[in-house]
Amino acid sequence: MTSSGTSGRTPSPPLVLVLVGFTYASLLAVGDFQPDGSVIVIEEPDVVRKRGLRDQARAVPVIRELIEWPYQLDGAADEFHDAHPDLRPVAIGPTGEYATYFAARLAERFGLPGIGHRAARVLRDKSLLREVAGAAGLPNPESQAVGSAAEVRAFMAAHPGTVVLKPADLQGSIGARILRSADEVADTWAASLAECAAQRDGVWVPDREAPVRMLAERHVSGRPFSVELLVSSGRVLFGNVTEEVMFPGPRPVERGQLVPADIPPELDALLREQTERVVAATGCDTGMVHCEWIVEDGTPYLIECAGRPPGDSIVDLIEWAYDIELVRSYWTLLKGEPLTRPLPRRARRAAAVRFTHAAPGVVESIDGLEQTYAVPDVIRCEVLVRPGSSVGPLRSSLDRSAFAISCAATPQEAVRRAEEAIGRLRITTRPPSGPPGP
Repeated sequence: MTSSGTSGRTPSPPLVLVLVGFTYASLLAVGDFQPDGSVIVIEEPDVVRKRGLRDQARAVPVIRELIEWPYQLDGAADEFHDAHPDLRPVAIGPTGEYATYFAARLAERFGLPGIGHRAARVLRDKSLLREVAGAAGLPNPESQAVGSAAEVRAFMAAHPGTVVLKPADLQGSIGARILRSADEVADTWAASLAECAAQRDGVWVPDREAPVRMLAERHVSGRPFSVELLVSSGRVLFGNVTEEVMFPGPRPVERGQLVPADIPPELDALLREQTERVVAATGCDTGMVHCEWIVEDGTPYLIECAGRPPGDSIVDLIEWAYDIELVRSYWTLLKGEPLTRPLPRRARRAAAVRFTHAAPGVVESIDGLEQTYAVPDVIRCEVLVRPGSSVGPLRSSLDRSAFAISCAATPQEAVRRAEEAIGRLRITTRPPSGPPGP
């Protein structure tokens, strides 16, 4: 950092907003209300290198500085605080799941609002969350930490029926698999471990090795939902229930979202109430929670909960449906400032997103993008691959190929428009050495 002055005195460094993790969506969102050169981004050195973020950061006006720091290591927030005593952040927040603990702890060290590092620790660890939520009387699927295929088989023997095998602290459904028979365990166990380890080769995470901790859980069969709450000092200021749709198959990957959920008021109220109990049980202070549930036979079972804004364009859906500046309100609370106006209790419209996954292979062509925008009420359609890209099998949310977003007067219309738009998009792929295929 540099400073200059004409009076012989070195002025105080300017106040900045700190984002932990480099994502364009978060930077565009804060750029709507933050002046140019007012944001510092903290990112893992390996990720900066693999994604070429130095050059990209120079092209984003709101960024003042990109600081490389291995923030996912134990003690990283305390070391960062001690190494940057002159930093004067007005707010600190995460842009993704892996950044939540560091952001919460660093906010505490600088005396700023946040969800709290203890709450962040619980929410980052699905196994620990099970213990805390279960002690609070919240319905959880039967769950057990497992360290071998034999332990998975033992869990299945004790809990007849379908089982979910998943990592305890990864995001985006990476490594998660649905097991319907003990005969699948050996191959699935090896494949899940390999998938979790292989994600370290991706551009979104550091290269260093990290232990993989796995959970086996009873597969809850029912309708999936998520609840988003904006919280200030433990008090809920805004809430929304999102309805989820999953891709078919053995991978629990979201195919779409609807805001607000098209459900009876009684279920809406129950899901919000249960999420407020999660907030209380984990001790979340200030920020946002994104809590996922599956409703089975009328009972919401807690699947997982994140101490951050949601992904999958849910923030955009909420802002369009409720006419709310959710991102700005979130960062206002993290700055310790009061909101200037009450937040809406009901949505004025409905908004939906639908994703698609192209056939595995090499992308040859992308057609129909212009036609997607000809569908009434469609706001955005984005293709996540390009010609020459390799498309693999659908394993996690990172493997999806495109999405379309609509906003309409009713939930049914919003879903229909998003489905129609994504259906007009055609991504043609071919095997690495074979003829084209849709």
